[in-house]
Amino acid sequence: MGAALLLSPLHIEGGRKNAGRVHYHPPETSVMARKPPPLTTGIAAAPLLLLFLLGLVATTNAVAPRVGVNYGTVADNLPPPRQVAEFLQSRTSIDRVKLFGSDPTQIQAFAGTGIAVTVAVANGEVLSLVNPGGAAQWVATHVSPFVPATNITRISVGNEILATADKNLIAHLLPAMRSLHNALSAAGLRHIQVSTPHSLGILSVSQPPSSGRFRRGYDRVIFAPMLEFLRSIGSPFMVNPYPYFGYTPATLNYAIFQPNAGIYDPATGHNYTNMFDAQMDAVYSAMKRLGYGDVEIVVAETGWPSAGDPGQVGVNLEAAQSYNGNLIRHVTSGVGTPLMPGRKFETFIFSLFNENLKPGPTAERNFGLFRPDFTPVYNVGVALDQSGDASPVSSSPSSAGKKWCVPKADVDGGALQKNIDYVCSSGVDCSPIQPGGACFQPSTVKSHAAYAMNAYFQSAGRHDFNCDFAGTGVMTATNPSKDLLCFLFLGAHRIYYIILIKYLPTFLHFLI
Repeated sequence: MGAALLLSPLHIEGGRKNAGRVHYHPPETSVMARKPPPLTTGIAAAPLLLLFLLGLVATTNAVAPRVGVNYGTVADNLPPPRQVAEFLQSRTSIDRVKLFGSDPTQIQAFAGTGIAVTVAVANGEVLSLVNPGGAAQWVATHVSPFVPATNITRISVGNEILATADKNLIAHLLPAMRSLHNALSAAGLRHIQVSTPHSLGILSVSQPPSSGRFRRGYDRVIFAPMLEFLRSIGSPFMVNPYPYFGYTPATLNYAIFQPNAGIYDPATGHNYTNMFDAQMDAVYSAMKRLGYGDVEIVVAETGWPSAGDPGQVGVNLEAAQSYNGNLIRHVTSGVGTPLMPGRKFETFIFSLFNENLKPGPTAERNFGLFRPDFTPVYNVGVALDQSGDASPVSSSPSSAGKKWCVPKADVDGGALQKNIDYVCSSGVDCSPIQPGGACFQPSTVKSHAAYAMNAYFQSAGRHDFNCDFAGTGVMTATNPSKDLLCFLFLGAHRIYYIILIKYLPTFLHFLI
């Protein structure tokens, strides 16, 4: 692959596999602007093309990636826990849940479902776990009676403890985690992980992401020994990144995974096109600064509300669907982040239901993916249809049917290249427009941008706003391709690459 990077008109910054920033250089200035071998009319080409097409069909049977959900209960209208567990098991692709407590009714409800359950120690219980006897009693009451029927995989000790500013509680957090781990081991449950979720308030610096560091005074005293403990027992560092709490009207697109110019980190040369990656890399930089960049990071909470107070910009169904839908695709794609390429992140969306008794502004009661009657507030592809496949993300009426997203005629190459960079760093597969790819020819920035913009539009849900690209994109009902047709057709939970080539009649002739 190294040679290809040196010779090809398209290369990937930082050596990231098919998902980094794809840069375009005009063919006449390339070291070698080579065309892929032409399709021959000989019979030898037919078996190869047949195998290629069959390979495309075979890939459509891949299982849809899965993420988890936070199951909160600050409401007076929610269904019984057992109904919730059965709903998640039979009607969604969600295979893990995170609880905010250790209610035995909730834990018991997931028995026999196979769903991975994270049980929580309430903040008020943390100090009692420091004593070995207290930890053993907690395990005997809240864990042992329910396993193995309930698949308890992790215990979260408290929630955002450092944000409480309770110095005594903060000082005893790690001792409580150690004591709980020892109690689990003594009970023969060493496989159950122990960790604790943190807000991003643990960082004193987060911009640019490469400068991320923990708050002074906590870095060496709290986080270094905590990360050492987590590494030693194979448990993850848990964080709650919320771009929702960091955006402004000017940075809305950056926050909800919509096309934008991005924010440049001069220290690394990376251009961040979404706030989630920037937040995750700031946490990673802080961990790496202490020597613990190898410890796994789990996204314990993140989400976006679907309704807010009057006049609140960016708090609506469209923004929530854009953030959560694109987030799910991003964290499960294997793209990773600029500083953590190739990683997938276990992620828990906040939250399962809208919770009508949560205090605060309207948005606090509207983070749910589902209503209490199990109908989706909006669709991010986790609900299963009757066949057991994940239902496709719904599209707006104006983008239903046969629609393509293409660049506007008067857009310059620089703007189109930014669109390519954004799409190819968001998790969309750009290998078809790399040298030798099915859609590489014609090798022009406009042609490659048309593929990238349409691929993003189709995979993100075919909403009008998915084709905006800062005013450079336009939807069309006319298929834009000529000799080589490359487009995405959205199936149930699968993306089919359909390649129609002008030489196909010749190929079919030799098959017959």
